Amino acid sequence: MPLQLPASSWSDSDLEDFRELARTFCQKELTPNQERWAHQKEVDRDLWRKAGDVGLLGLSMPEEFGGGGGTFAHEAVLLEEQSRSGDSAWGVSVHSGIVNHYVLNYASDEKKHDWLPKLVSGEWVGAIAMTEPGTGSDLQGIKTRAVRDGDEYVINGSKTFITNGAQADFVIVAAKTDPDAGAAGVSLFGVPTSSEGFRRGRVLDKIGMKGQDTSELFFDDVRVPAANLLGDAEGQGFIQLMQQLPQERLIIAVTAVAGMEAAVNQTLEYTKERTAFGRPIFGFQNTKFKLAEAATEAAASRAFLDQCIERHLKGELDVQGAAMIKLWTTDRINLVVDECLQLFGGYGYMNEYPIARAWADVRVTRIFGGTNEIMKEIIARSL
Repeated sequence: MPLQLPASSWSDSDLEDFRELARTFCQKELTPNQERWAHQKEVDRDLWRKAGDVGLLGLSMPEEFGGGGGTFAHEAVLLEEQSRSGDSAWGVSVHSGIVNHYVLNYASDEKKHDWLPKLVSGEWVGAIAMTEPGTGSDLQGIKTRAVRDGDEYVINGSKTFITNGAQADFVIVAAKTDPDAGAAGVSLFGVPTSSEGFRRGRVLDKIGMKGQDTSELFFDDVRVPAANLLGDAEGQGFIQLMQQLPQERLIIAVTAVAGMEAAVNQTLEYTKERTAFGRPIFGFQNTKFKLAEAATEAAASRAFLDQCIERHLKGELDVQGAAMIKLWTTDRINLVVDECLQLFGGYGYMNEYPIARAWADVRVTRIFGGTNEIMKEIIARSL
């Protein structure tokens, strides 16, 4: 019997009906392609168009831009089903859960009507470029510059660890418009990758998430219209990042909890079918106790996550709360998946088993979206 958990408090019949669509899409379009995508280091570009055609790329975007008119709850359902399908390659969480929202909240009306329909349809793939080779989680320390030149900005710099970087048609770029102003000197820009001077570097060779195109990006005198600045003035970028990072960290938590639940279910199934010394592995006390602990971790994490999603849907999830849920769930999934892999024995170390891929995939959750050490610093400031 799979792990039984109560329905999430934020869900309803409409969301559960939508879950069936999301589950069908993920099982059909994502699950069968994991090995091939890992080999080619990116998903098929056509996947984005397929997702756009069935309305999965703009679930929480207003209908006037071609979106579904839903809420973050719809995004969460899709991300849960993606995680349960065993996929870590498709960068939809960045595209829909992050990039779309920067455009919706900070771009001019003209740019919203230009950019969002392309992102929602899958004509464009979106990415966000914050991290640089020498900065990591220190967003105030970025070196990329954007200098005003008449009706344009000229952008120079480099970014790394950029999800969707190899396929992106549109990138939100964090740059310094005032290099001497610290956080107050950061601005965000919408940059189509067709812009002259934009270059892609290599697709990075990661230990996990092999099918996700994580890339280096370079900006050499890239010119964009001044209207591509997000916000009504320079220097608003750091505040915009701080306003959006709670949703990014909540997204990470959503996938972590769904991943925990999937790992426990896979291990339950395996240990009840696999025998050793004449009986199922599940019959050994150690196996039962380890799975009891893992199931409890998953259930506790689900309760905390549901509380945070409820708060976010009401506009009440603060920076500290988002840091807590990101810290807790990513630490927990690393513990749970490692214990589950152990119960598979030698087969747990084989890439043909989903538990092995999950073990490698989840390690980065304690790093991206702000390292867990940074989460502790954020939480400590509120104590």
